[in-house]
Amino acid sequence: MTWRRAAAVAGPAALAACVPPPVVTTPPPPPQVAPPAPRLLAGDFRLDRAPAQGGIAFGTLPPGLHGLTLDGRPVGVAPDGRFLIGFGRDHGPVALLEARTATGDIVRQPLAVMPRAWDVQSLPTLRRGTSPSAAFLARRKPELEQIAAARALRSGSDGWRQRFVWPVTGRISGIFGSQRIYAGEKGDFHGGVDVARPTGTPIVAPADGVVVLAAAAPFTLEGNLLIVDHGMGLTSAFLHLSRIDVGVGQRVRQGQPLGAIGATGRVTGPHLHWALVWDGQRIDPQPIVGPMG
Repeated sequence: MTWRRAAAVAGPAALAACVPPPVVTTPPPPPQVAPPAPRLLAGDFRLDRAPAQGGIAFGTLPPGLHGLTLDGRPVGVAPDGRFLIGFGRDHGPVALLEARTATGDIVRQPLAVMPRAWDVQSLPTLRRGTSPSAAFLARRKPELEQIAAARALRSGSDGWRQRFVWPVTGRISGIFGSQRIYAGEKGDFHGGVDVARPTGTPIVAPADGVVVLAAAAPFTLEGNLLIVDHGMGLTSAFLHLSRIDVGVGQRVRQGQPLGAIGATGRVTGPHLHWALVWDGQRIDPQPIVGPMG
């Protein structure tokens, strides 16, 4: 018996059950269209000075661009488009500024970074010294964490826009970038400028800023350490102080007293060690502040 005859005998319900379901066909998905590759466009960021090892430069981001980077690292940009960039003591001969357009194109500008001749002394018969003890390393670790955390803070200060002044004047006893090589092993280079003055000599803020670290007790190397954030990733550190007269979170103005010179930490005599750091890069203060008055 055919299914039609069986359905006729069984009735309409059986006929409906015996009808094969319709075949539903799904249309194929539309072909995937790859987005256009971003174009590489020549940039013209117009820096205010030639980039140099251990130096900074100011620029203005052209309208319509965003996402500024230097060597692949983000760079802060103020609402008016102004920005600050820095170059470490050992930066290579070329840096790369990049930004993006609203359509995703990349605006790229290579920068020639001028080399500098650093004061390097070779001491072939003198060894660097003994390795640090476990007790020193245990104490040093939280100190370094405090310093890193303080420098990571962003206060929004506009002090970075100002022309910096010397925090104290006197005999320069140590220059930025100097380094000793002990029996072929490189020592750490000097990361700031030293000004020798007696203990108790006041120091002032070189520019506006916000205090982000004021050591409650002397650090192993830095002694009484004070760090001020000038904004846009630029910080000043003042080492070996005999006292600190400001507190964390306090806004300070250029020329305002901050503390006094001392000989705390690892030093051979009273002096101020002033260190400038931009986004982890150590910067030479002397070209920024200019000659002492």
